[in-house]
Amino acid sequence: MRCNRRSFLAAAGLAGVAGLAGCTSPDEPRDATTAPDAPPVTTVDDPDYDLGVGHDIETWGEYDPDWSHPVEAPNLDVTTETVIEGLEIPWDLSFAPNGDLFISERVGRIARYDSDELETVATPEVIDHAEAIAPGEEGGWWAAGSEGGLMGIAAHPNYPDVPLVYAIYTREDEPAVPGGDPYVNRLSYFDVSADDTAASETVVVDDIPGNEIIHNGARITFGPENYLWVTTGDAASVNPDLGTNQPLPQDPASLAGKVLRMEPDGSAPESNPDIAGGDPRVFTMGHRNPQGITFMPDGTPVETEHGPSAHDEVNVLNAGENYGWGPEGERARTAETYRGTDYARPVVNTDETWAPPGAVFYTADAVPSWQNRLVVGGLRSQRINLVTIYPTDGEPASAANGGTRFDADWMNPNYSAVHHTTLEDELGRIRHVEQGPDGTLYAITSNRDGRAQGDFPREGDDRLVRIKPA
Repeated sequence: MRCNRRSFLAAAGLAGVAGLAGCTSPDEPRDATTAPDAPPVTTVDDPDYDLGVGHDIETWGEYDPDWSHPVEAPNLDVTTETVIEGLEIPWDLSFAPNGDLFISERVGRIARYDSDELETVATPEVIDHAEAIAPGEEGGWWAAGSEGGLMGIAAHPNYPDVPLVYAIYTREDEPAVPGGDPYVNRLSYFDVSADDTAASETVVVDDIPGNEIIHNGARITFGPENYLWVTTGDAASVNPDLGTNQPLPQDPASLAGKVLRMEPDGSAPESNPDIAGGDPRVFTMGHRNPQGITFMPDGTPVETEHGPSAHDEVNVLNAGENYGWGPEGERARTAETYRGTDYARPVVNTDETWAPPGAVFYTADAVPSWQNRLVVGGLRSQRINLVTIYPTDGEPASAANGGTRFDADWMNPNYSAVHHTTLEDELGRIRHVEQGPDGTLYAITSNRDGRAQGDFPREGDDRLVRIKPA
C-alpha cells in the first residue's frame, strides 16, 4: 500500500485529523513486510576542505563537568521580540562559530542572517509538496505538504575556514520502506562560499528511510566533541493503518528510528557502541520520531521525541541503548509496556501531547532562571516546555509555579524531571529553540505548515524571535 497523502488522510479520518498532532499510530496490527537493507557506510571522497575536527570536550565553550541543576522553580514571566518575520516554515537554526546564523525553511531554502540581512545561500531540491500557506489562507496540512522537505541544518565546527553547512532533506527515490512511497532523506553539505552552491552539494549519507507524510526525525547538530549527530524517524514503518508494520526501529542495521553519531565525513567514530548486527553509525535505537538533540553541560546527550497519542518523551541517551519503539506487541511507551523489559527508560513520558520538536539545554543567563534547564518547543501544545532534569538521588527541583513532576518508579532510575510551561498560544507552533553565542535565547515558529490552531498563522508569520525576561 502506498503511503501517499490521500491514503493517509483516509486512514486518519478514522480517528480525526486532530489526533495527528503528535502523529498517532493506529494499533491494529497487520502483516509485517521485509525490512530493507541499510544504506552502505560511505565517507566523503576527496573533499575540497579538511573536514577533520578535534574531539576534546574541554574545548567546548559550554563544558562544565561540575554543573548542577536549579532547585527553585523558574520564572515563567517572559516576553518575545521579533527578529525576522515572513519566513516560510522555518525548521532549524544553526549558529556558526563566527556568529553567522543559518536558518532552514522546509520549502527548500537555507538562509544566512548577518547584520540584519537575510541572504539565501542554498536551495536543496526537496520534494515538491513542502509549500507554506499564507496568513488567512485555508488548505491545511495536506495542501501544505505535511512534514517532508528541508529540515535540520548545522554549520561545520571550523566555519568559516571550512565554509560548509550540512542539511538533511526529503527527496524522491526508490522506496526505503517496502510498500511505501518513494521518499528518502539525504544528508549533504553545501559550500556556502561557492558561486554555485547547488553544484557544491556533497552527499554524506543517502537513502535514510523517509516518508512523504510523517516521522522523518531529521534534527542534526555538531555536539560538544564535534561529532555530527542525526536523529531519524521510523518513516511510518510501524503504522499498520498504512500497511506497514516493520521492525525498522528495532533493526540495528536500519537507519530508521535511530540517533546516529558520525565524523563530519560520514564515517563512524571508533568510540561508537558496538551493537550486534548494527550499522556502526548507530548510537541509540528504538526511537519513534525524535526531533530534538542537545547536551547537558557535562556533554550528556538529551533527546526529545514525539509519542503516539501523547506519551511524548525526553530521554537521556546512553550509547547502545534501545529506547523501546517498535511493532505493536513489542513496543514500550507506557508504564505497563516498559515494566519487565530491558528498554532504556524515559526521563519524561507525557500523558498529554506536547509534540516536542527542537530543544536546547540552556546554559546562559540572558533568561537567568532558565539556566541549566531543557527548553523544548511545542507544536500541538503551542508553547514553550521547560524541563528541569535532576539526579534522582539529589535534591529535587521545585514543582512550584504550576510544575509537574516526573519521577515514577518505572522511569529513568538516574534522572527525574519537573515540567513547566509558558508562552502558550502567544507564538503558535514553536518548532525550535536555540541559544545564541551571546547567550540570547531564540525560537522559530511553524504556523504556515497548515497545522496551527486558533488565529494562527498571523500576519508576519513565520518568525524568528528572541525570548527575554518580561
